[in-house]
Amino acid sequence: MRRPDSELVHDALLGHREALAELLLRHWQTATFLAARVLGSQDLASDAVQEAAIAAMTDLSRLRSPDRFGAWFCGIALNVSRRWIRQLRAEIPAVLADRESGEMDPAEAAELSDLASRVRAAIKQLPAGQREAVLLFYLQGLSHREVAAELGISSGAVKARLHQARAALAPRLAPMIDHAKEQLKMTSDAARWVDADVAEVRRTDAGDPAQRKHIMVLTERDGERRLPIWIGPAEATALAMTLESAETPRPFTYKLAAGLVAAAGASVAEVRITRLEPPVFYALVLVRAGTRLEEVDARPSDAVNLALATGAPIKIDRRLFDVPCPDEHAAELLATSAAAADIAAEARLRLSGEAAFWPSRSPAPRPQQAS
Repeated sequence: MRRPDSELVHDALLGHREALAELLLRHWQTATFLAARVLGSQDLASDAVQEAAIAAMTDLSRLRSPDRFGAWFCGIALNVSRRWIRQLRAEIPAVLADRESGEMDPAEAAELSDLASRVRAAIKQLPAGQREAVLLFYLQGLSHREVAAELGISSGAVKARLHQARAALAPRLAPMIDHAKEQLKMTSDAARWVDADVAEVRRTDAGDPAQRKHIMVLTERDGERRLPIWIGPAEATALAMTLESAETPRPFTYKLAAGLVAAAGASVAEVRITRLEPPVFYALVLVRAGTRLEEVDARPSDAVNLALATGAPIKIDRRLFDVPCPDEHAAELLATSAAAADIAAEARLRLSGEAAFWPSRSPAPRPQQAS
C-alpha cells in the first residue's frame, strides 16, 4: 500500500534516506511542472527543483504539517524559480525592464530561458573562487556576510570576488544582452501590432487638380477592418504606381531611399503606424543596422511607400482600427470606385510627356583648340 506522506516524513526525520527519496520522487514531477511555468524552460526547472530538494532536506524539521509535504516542497520550488527570475532581472535590467508585473508570453519566456542558460554557461567559465561567490550571492540569494561564512573568507573578499566576476562577465554578456534587447524590442507588445496591407488609393474628382484630395486605405491582413488615412498627391501617386506595377523611366524617391539604406549596409525591418493625434497619424520606420535596431520617425504615407519599395512588413497598432473615418468626406470617398488605376495612368502620361519634352543627355562636343 502507498504510505502517506506523514509517515514518510516521520521516517525521514529519523534518518531513513529511502523515505526521503520516496517523498521527493513522489512530488518531483509536479514541482518541475510548476517551476517550468515560471521559468519557461524544462532544463532550468529541473535545476530549480534540485535546489528545492536540497532546501527541503535541510529544513524538513521545520515542516509543521507532515501530511502537506507535497504542497510545501512545490512551494519551495516555486520560490526558487521566482527568485531566479528576480535576480536575473536585477542583474540585467536593460533586458528585462518593465516586466515585473504580469505573466510573460511564450516568446518572452523562451528568450529569458535562453538568456539564463547563456548566463550560467558564462558563470561556469569564471575562476572557482569567483564562480562560487556569484552562485551563492546572485543565484542562491545569500548576503555578503552569509557568502563569507559559507566560503570561510571575509565580507570584503566576497565583494572583491564579485567585482572581479562582474568585470569578467561584462564583455561575455554584452552580445547576449544586445541580442536579447533587440528581440524583446521586436516582440514586446506583440499582441498590439496587426499585420496590414495597402488595399487601395482613392481621390476626389474635383475639376481643379490642386483641389483634389487623396486617401490611402490600409486593411488588416486576414481580417475585415480597414484604416483610411489622408495623404498628399505625390505620395498617392507613388503608391498607385506601385500597386499598378507601373514602370517609370527613373526611380521614384522611395526606390532611391531604399537603395541608400541598402548601400549603407542597413535594411528596413518593418514600418509601424503608431498613433493618431487628431487629425495627424504618426509612423515609425524600424531600420536594422548590424546588431542595432533604430526607430526613425516618418509620415505614414512615406513609411508605407518605403515598405512597398523594400518589401518590409507593415504593422498597425490594433487600437487605430477603432478610430472613426477622418471626416464625412472620407466616408463618401471610400464609397466611390477605385482610383489607383486612374492615378497611375495619369502619372504615366505625365511622365511620358516629360520624357518627350526633355532632350536626352548626350555628351556635349568638346571645344576645338585654337591652332
